[in-house]
Amino acid sequence: MIVLAIDTATRRVGVALGTADGVLASVELGGAAAEGPPRHAEQLAPAIEFVCDQAQIPLAAIDVIGVGIGPGNFTGIRIAVAAARGLALSLGIPAVGVTATEAASLDLPRPCRIVLPLRADQVAWQDFGQGAGDHPQQSAADALPPGPAPALPRVPPAVAIARIALARRADPGRRPAPFYLRPADAAPARDASPLILP
Repeated sequence: MIVLAIDTATRRVGVALGTADGVLASVELGGAAAEGPPRHAEQLAPAIEFVCDQAQIPLAAIDVIGVGIGPGNFTGIRIAVAAARGLALSLGIPAVGVTATEAASLDLPRPCRIVLPLRADQVAWQDFGQGAGDHPQQSAADALPPGPAPALPRVPPAVAIARIALARRADPGRRPAPFYLRPADAAPARDASPLILP
């Protein structure tokens, strides 16, 4: 089984291609040091093409797609989810959504707490282990509730997403959708929707 994983929940564009035996190819573009706004839309397709070329695997050979659904960069998440769903639909394969906290917790001993930076002094956090919550939450970095000490991820995000997607391939659940901790800043358009002809 071959898995393609994409992650654009941060300033980075991460793409990995692999199997149950390991990573065949991966690439990470951008990052905190990159200047200007994130370039997810223009970097994602070339990154996918790059890993497929490196592994000499055509898109048609992919069996499942994993995608990071957030929380994180609002636009980046939408780009990744749209790309994953479009590819999955065109290839007739499942797509699996994975939260950023779940990916970061891969291979960590339980119980553990994942804390990821957001804007300003806000963080996304989630506890894993017995009695832990089932989704990420948001709070100020200095206002976390009592719990395990924050743990550092051991696996790059796209690689973790690939491994989780492979494990869930047989039961992917609902189609991936962005996971947001707060509503979008953008307001809906006030104009009437255009008429869509049959």
